[in-house]
Amino acid sequence: MEAPPVPELMDLDAPPPAAADAAAAAPVPPAVSDKKKEGEGGDTVTGHIISTTIGGKNGEPKRTISYMAERVVGTGSFGIVFQAKCLETGETFAIKKVLQDRRYKNRELQLMRAMEHPNVICLKHCFFSTTSRDELFLNLVMEFVPETLYRVLKHYSNANQRMPLIYVKLYMYQLFRGLAYIHNVPGVCHRDVKPQNVLVDPLTHQVKLCDFGSAKVLVPGEPNISYICSRYYRAPELIFGATEYTTSIDIWSAGCVLAELLLGQVLGTPTREEIRCMNPNYTEFRFPQIKAHPWHKIFHKRMPPEAIDLASRLLQYSPSLRCSALANASPDLINRLVPEHIRRQNGVNFGHIGS
Repeated sequence: MEAPPVPELMDLDAPPPAAADAAAAAPVPPAVSDKKKEGEGGDTVTGHIISTTIGGKNGEPKRTISYMAERVVGTGSFGIVFQAKCLETGETFAIKKVLQDRRYKNRELQLMRAMEHPNVICLKHCFFSTTSRDELFLNLVMEFVPETLYRVLKHYSNANQRMPLIYVKLYMYQLFRGLAYIHNVPGVCHRDVKPQNVLVDPLTHQVKLCDFGSAKVLVPGEPNISYICSRYYRAPELIFGATEYTTSIDIWSAGCVLAELLLGQVLGTPTREEIRCMNPNYTEFRFPQIKAHPWHKIFHKRMPPEAIDLASRLLQYSPSLRCSALANASPDLINRLVPEHIRRQNGVNFGHIGS
């Protein structure tokens, strides 16, 4: 259902508004039809029931649906994600609950409404709720996918095994499809690609990119914050403090994810020209003279050369030299990567990238 009307989308990369400007901003209307008074954090306790109203547009009748919280599946500075069951249908969903500034729209909500792809998490609907302290929370109701790439990889690591190469190929191909879609259709940069934000269905091995809390449509010439993306997956230009960057930062992160899947653990020395490409302000910075480590010494001897080649093309210091997600997500690539019987067995739809 539609969120209540609020002012223009907050730009998290811009300085906060002055106090006078903030006071002048129109507040969220205090009464919305789909919000329900709750105790602080009580709605995420197992067994707690949350009710909201959906429908009422284009002649569609309004109806009340209720969700019963089952367990917390993720927490962070953003808020909390919990698994919930719809009492009317029996379906399981993931609900992301985030504190909402009444002065602004939520960027993640706006972006998710504009996206629809098999390898991107699907937003079902949203609703607002409040606490007894009159704090406003946005609840994003999304499809539930039980596992993350992080937990799948941890399973293999705990068993002292490497992830089978067939699954590395299958997961990375789908990740590239999701990135190719968000980069080229809505024009979104995710800015936090990591195994924890890649969901995996353990039965079909279908992958979905999730958590668009850091995502943004990058506009050429407009500055962005550089302190973004989780540390182990942060592109070098961000480490250098660059404020004008492109979706190639997601490609670097994807390269880090690929290397991690191949190695079973989290994973350089740039030239002067590469430093200039990352951030012109650091041209004179003196790096210690460290000899570059060849890729074949990082990966084990039986690693297929095409896997090492892909990692090297993704993990380029110069952003413009990194291959795009689209280049790694062509519809016929899966035919070369994954045997047909595996594709049929898992039933994953590898249709057109923009489908």
